[in-house]
Parts: sequence; structure tokens; C-alpha cells
Amino acid sequence: MKKLLLFFLIPMFTFGQKRPNIIFIIADDLGYNNVGFNGQSKIKTPHIDKIAKDGIVFKNHYSGSTVCGPSRSCLLSGNHTGHTRIRENPGWETTDKKVDFPNNDEQLAKSLKKAGYQTAIIGKWGMSDWGEDMQANNQGFDYFFGYKGHGDAHHYYPEFLWRNDVKVPLVGNVTAEKKGQYAHDLIAKEALSYVEKASKEKDPFFLYLCFTIPHLELTVPEESKAPYLNLSWDKYPMKDEHYHNDPEGNTTFAGMISRMDGDIGKLMQMLKKLGVDENTLVVFTSDNGAEYTSPFFENNKPFKGKKRDVYDGGIHVPFVAKWPSKIKAGSTTEHISAFWDFLPTAFEIAGVKPSKGIDGISYLPTLLGKGRQQKKHEYLYWEFNEGTPKQAIRYENWKVIKLWNKAVELYDISKDIGETNDVSKDNPELVAKFTKILEAARTNNPNYKLEPVKQKGRG
Repeated sequence: MKKLLLFFLIPMFTFGQKRPNIIFIIADDLGYNNVGFNGQSKIKTPHIDKIAKDGIVFKNHYSGSTVCGPSRSCLLSGNHTGHTRIRENPGWETTDKKVDFPNNDEQLAKSLKKAGYQTAIIGKWGMSDWGEDMQANNQGFDYFFGYKGHGDAHHYYPEFLWRNDVKVPLVGNVTAEKKGQYAHDLIAKEALSYVEKASKEKDPFFLYLCFTIPHLELTVPEESKAPYLNLSWDKYPMKDEHYHNDPEGNTTFAGMISRMDGDIGKLMQMLKKLGVDENTLVVFTSDNGAEYTSPFFENNKPFKGKKRDVYDGGIHVPFVAKWPSKIKAGSTTEHISAFWDFLPTAFEIAGVKPSKGIDGISYLPTLLGKGRQQKKHEYLYWEFNEGTPKQAIRYENWKVIKLWNKAVELYDISKDIGETNDVSKDNPELVAKFTKILEAARTNNPNYKLEPVKQKGRG
């Protein structure tokens, strides 16, 4: 059920205090269990774990989708995949009609910019495959540096990146040979530079920082692998095909995540150095579950499935938030939330009224430790189609899965977090109820029919 959400500038920002800066950091294909604060012991993530220690951990946070494009669409639009304009990665549409965000929609950055925020996207934009209107600078971002397209971001040694609409050649880069400048390092450096400049301006800033780590291809400079060598780890051979992976996956995967963690640590240090740490909300999460298939790290533990699944392993993601002056350190919450909730949360902080009919609900009360004031979802909804359709619902402690031409699956995740025991036959009334929700949760879109589809070869 869509909701009309009207938010007003809350009292703590009405007495001349500068509104907080907002930094939303998103990793790419990072599993729930790939960070220390969720139980990972092999891969070291001390700086991300410190954000968790200094802030709040959401134990029930979900991505927008089980792949990157639609997941980011949910974040930017405040709608789930039954309503957002982009519901699949490029090339999986069921028609050849144009797909984009209409210009009259109040998207995330557009509205924050209207509210007086400086806005920037650094890293993987990944939305430009859908046309010129979907370029970052046309979606409310004052500044953009990184990858425009979905497919371009598959490689860590690209021949170029983009600064706004200007192509930035990376002289000496040889993509297939993995030679030259490691793009992640350039993105991390650019983020530091942006924060340093933006923090000196009178207006607050919103930075959407989109790292590509640890998305395939798996490759990282050798110094990042060094701490993980000679540990008698299992070896996981990788192929060099479309993704020009390094030969051994496990040390590479760990090294990539730790390299990103180190750069996040530098960003946190920069905020303190500039004196803006207390008035900056920092969020860290992942766009979907892990794809990397090595079992060594138990990437999506304790959940079933991985990227491209609508079981929790594909959509239940790590999420932490730090805001020293407002969020109690060492907090945790069981509040059920998703990517489409960030837009109304950011808007409430900025004093913006969201558009009518979005699916998101602000989780600002939870951030501030005011759980009794927190509004809750009736349900969360996902749909996904790379070949054959998949749908899912999270309704309180029930998880519903509907695969193409198969009966509805039902799991009580309060007792079965791994979605291993289908109890649909024991609960026919619930199955009937959730089947109606599955049908009502989405609007029809000719580009994304719930029918088998073949990829068109883009992206």
C-alpha cells in the first residue's frame, strides 16, 4: 500500500544550526557476512566495524533489489521494485520502450539540491544505460566522478572515467592486462577531495559514494593481498574471461574489501580533521548480496541464496549508520527497513516533503533512538526477472517467495532464518493472503512484465 508521507523540518534543525551533511556509502555485491560487525572473522574490516561501534547496526535492512541497477533505482526514487521505473539491469526489459525517471519526479538528489544541499555522486553511477535523461548531472547531482555505465564498472583498470560530462582518459591503463591506475583508488581519492572542499562551503553536502568493490572482476594491487598470504587459506581458482580476475580468488576478495575499508577509514579521519564529524550522518551498506561463489567466507551467512536470488542471501544486506551528535554509540535495531526508506529519511533530515505515494518510510526515529515513534511497513516487496520472474515479500516474521510457474513458498524466519522449511502447506490462509499482496504490490509496466524474458545484450 502506497502512503502519503508529509514531513516537516524537525525542531533540532530550526534554531540556526547547520543541517547535517549526509554521506551514503554503498559497496557493490558485499554480502551480509563480509564485514566484521556481522560476524566475519577472516576478512579484516576495522574501520567499517568502528562505524558500527560508534553508531547503530540495523539487523533487518534490505537492499532495493538483488542486482545493482534496480537496487539503486529504489534508493533514488523511494519506491520498491513493484513501482520504481527501473526494475532490472539493462538488457532485461520485456519491450524496447524507453526506461527512465520522468523529469517531473522529485528524485533524491534533485530534492536535496532544491533544499540547499550540495550534491555529488562519486564512483559507480551505473544508471546511464537508460538514456541521457538518466545521466547523474540530469538527476540532481551537482558533481559526478566515476563510471557512467553499468558494464563499464565491471573493470578496475578502465581506459577512462567521467568527470561530469567530460571523459577523463586514464593514460597507461590496459583493462585486460590490469595495468595502470586502479579505479577504486581514484574514486576514494576523489571522495576525500570533494569532502574537503564541500565542508568549507556554507551549505551542507550530500555525498553518494558508490564503491565497486567487491563486484567481479576480482583484482586488487598486490599490497592489499599481502596480509592474507601464507595463512594456509583454501585456494579458489578464478577464470580470466569477461571479468579479468586475478588467478586466486580468496586472497583477492579479502584484499579488495580491506582496501575499501582502509579508504573508508581515511574518510572518517578526514571528517574529524575538518571538524564536521559531529554534524555528519554516515551510512554504510551494500546494494545486494554477494555473488562471489567461494564458500570460504560464508559470504551471505546465515541466509539462503546469493545475488540474483530473492531469498534473504540476495537482499538482506549489512547496514550501519553513524552520527555522533545524534545516534547513540553501540546501538542495534531489529527495525525492518529497505533501500526505499533512505529517501524519506534524508528528506526528513533536510526538511523536505517527499512526493505523494512513495513506498519509503523514514527511519529517522530509529536513528535517534526514538523507536516508539517509528512507523513500520505493512510489508516489503521485491520482484526480479533475469530469465524468469521471481517475487518476494517480507511481512513481519514471514517471508514469501514466488518463483515462475511454482507454488508460493512460505517461511517463518523467526524460527527459520535460513528459509529451509517451507510451511506453505500448513498455512493455506496465509498463502491466500500473501498471494493477494503479491498481486497488489506492483503496478503494471510494459517494460517489466512478469513473464519469461531473454536478455537483449546490453549492460
